Amino acid sequence: MRIIGIDPGTGILGFGVIDVDNSSKGTTLRYKLVDGGVIRTPTKEGDADQLGIIFEELTDIIASCKPSEMAVEKLFFAQNVTTAMTVAQARGVAIVAGKQAGLKIAEYTPLQIKQALTGYGRADKKQMQEMVRVLLGLKEIPKPDDCADALACAITHAMTSKI
Repeated sequence: MRIIGIDPGTGILGFGVIDVDNSSKGTTLRYKLVDGGVIRTPTKEGDADQLGIIFEELTDIIASCKPSEMAVEKLFFAQNVTTAMTVAQARGVAIVAGKQAGLKIAEYTPLQIKQALTGYGRADKKQMQEMVRVLLGLKEIPKPDDCADALACAITHAMTSKI
């Protein structure tokens, strides 16, 4: 199974594509990095232009990587309403791009992602990034952080869905 994970953002949207293998007939899943990175939009552009760029680039990534499922991080904001609104718009655009491509969509809170990867819902960013590195068998932590977060979301989906 191929999963694309999304860490939503307007200026920077993280994405990570993984393959999941459970052919060993055991309970251990194996993960392989297919692609990962970020979609950057010019901060001086208006919301509509930024969202259009995100949609177009994400549509291209989905078409080239051919995932069957998408995992999107849910929003958790306590203070900055303006940031929450723009991130929510980017999140919506990502979901629409996934739906138009026929992907199954799943959503996970930061707490669920931390719990799945580390067993501890209050894990810090460094712990999360290290678990992403270990689970994907990488020599280095994926950069930038938005990419690592998107990969963590994809891995969470693999761990919690019935594959």
